[in-house]
Amino acid sequence: MFKDYRTATLKKEYRSSSKQCKGCPLQAECLGRTAKEKKFSVTYYKEEYDRNIERVESKQGRYMKAKRQSTVEPVFGTLTQFMGLRKINTIGLQQANKVMHLSAIAYNLKKYLKFTQKRTKSGAKALRSLLCEIKTLKYLINFDLSPHNLA
Repeated sequence: MFKDYRTATLKKEYRSSSKQCKGCPLQAECLGRTAKEKKFSVTYYKEEYDRNIERVESKQGRYMKAKRQSTVEPVFGTLTQFMGLRKINTIGLQQANKVMHLSAIAYNLKKYLKFTQKRTKSGAKALRSLLCEIKTLKYLINFDLSPHNLA
């Protein structure tokens, strides 16, 4: 077992002498012409990788991946590409959570405003929806984002 200097991960290395390969039909492909030994390395966490691959490729894993791709990932894409959330410049997990919650609120408000603008037809309906939006914004501005309220 050793630590790979390029990836800083633990690996197991296996070596085999060319003497052990005599008579093997794959010897020329595997060893080549001048090699004296065959060596390859495998990650130390191979069992965990295999278990995860099996879980992801199961029927439920494929379903969850499709669900995540259609619900969560587009939101993160919009936040990072169009709303400037490529980097969170805060210290600590609590502060980062606050930034993410505020970003989610902004995203949802933007989506909500787009939805309500499509629905309003008359001036009275537009005025009523505007007042509702102002009330919602007032509530959100006064909303306490302390950790005990986020749980």
